[in-house]
Amino acid sequence: MALNGKIAVVTGAAQGIGKAITELLLQNGAEVALLDTNKTKGESLKEALDQLYGEQSTLFLHCNVESEEEIKAAFQKTLAKFGRIDILCNNAGILNEVEWEKTISINLVAVVRCTYLALEHMNKMTGGQGGVIVNMASMAVPVWFSRGPACVSVLVSGAPRSVLVQFSSKISLFVYFPPL
Repeated sequence: MALNGKIAVVTGAAQGIGKAITELLLQNGAEVALLDTNKTKGESLKEALDQLYGEQSTLFLHCNVESEEEIKAAFQKTLAKFGRIDILCNNAGILNEVEWEKTISINLVAVVRCTYLALEHMNKMTGGQGGVIVNMASMAVPVWFSRGPACVSVLVSGAPRSVLVQFSSKISLFVYFPPL
């Protein structure tokens, strides 16, 4: 898939893997909406990226992916600025075995919510142009050494696939397991 001219939404974009994904998308000609809860790092990254790629190429949105309202608002602001969404990268994630419900809320529920919302905008049957959804998952799935991340990541890799069955075949789903 050529990225030039594509519009991407990246969750957890302010640092780490999300930041690297955002930079790669921009280097290849995409425009990116950066979603993150860390407002300081997000705004700082946007400033740095604006120097390299121009202000029109990025949009930082302070967004807690646990909130359906914040996700919907972020997608609406992305559509208002860029006109469409071609790529969704569900990258936001945490590892907190003590607050396991928060982990599931961010690592699974938010992925499904964002996926459904992206599908609404990408679906060719509703005027979309198709697109790509990339879900980040824990490396613990293939190696099975840690029960917590593995359980959630198995769901992250499988649940959205079942969602795609009811939508256009012009939407692709990829699950990436970053190396440890």
